[in-house]
Amino acid sequence: LLTLILCLCQEVKIFRALILGELERGQSQFQALCFVTRLHRNEIIPSESMAKLRQKNPRTVRQAEEVRGLEHLTMDVAVNFSKAAQLSSHIHNVCAEAKEAIYTREEDVKFWLEKGVDGSMFEVLPQTSDLPDLQRCKLCADRWKPCICSYSLSIEWYPCMLKYCKSRDAGGKVSSYKCGIRSCQKGYTFDYYVPQKQLCLWDEET
Repeated sequence: LLTLILCLCQEVKIFRALILGELERGQSQFQALCFVTRLHRNEIIPSESMAKLRQKNPRTVRQAEEVRGLEHLTMDVAVNFSKAAQLSSHIHNVCAEAKEAIYTREEDVKFWLEKGVDGSMFEVLPQTSDLPDLQRCKLCADRWKPCICSYSLSIEWYPCMLKYCKSRDAGGKVSSYKCGIRSCQKGYTFDYYVPQKQLCLWDEET
């Protein structure tokens, strides 16, 4: 189950994934992950534009008009849940089930620090340069050793661009106007540190 939250004012994008556990492998009912990244202004259409546009048949299951390339992100920083409200008030509700598994990137942290966010909520995670024996989880044989986990997800449909139509007035002058929403599909792969492979068993067979 995937949840995507976009916070335009703070320029924050939050992905929450709920992964069903496998009881026969010693996992609990589900595992929650949160990935927090910077939201760039050109990634999604403005909310005020969406409010003005109305789509016909809103309950229709739609197919994305454009498939955007896979984005591979290294999530090398952990976010402290108890302090994260300053970054985005949505983290408290969206990531409540992933308190120990909220990740972001060092390059995004630098951007937020420049905007005045408190740096004490961030903790740099161990990397292969720090731990020479650190492997990718799919290559690690010991389920209790730390490793680099990989998790992939796909957003099947989201409003990525405005559509513009052209009209011609009585004098023949052509003008353009907003007439709809263009939809996109996009995939993401997140790499991040886990203290034991047991927290990343889905990565065994990929």
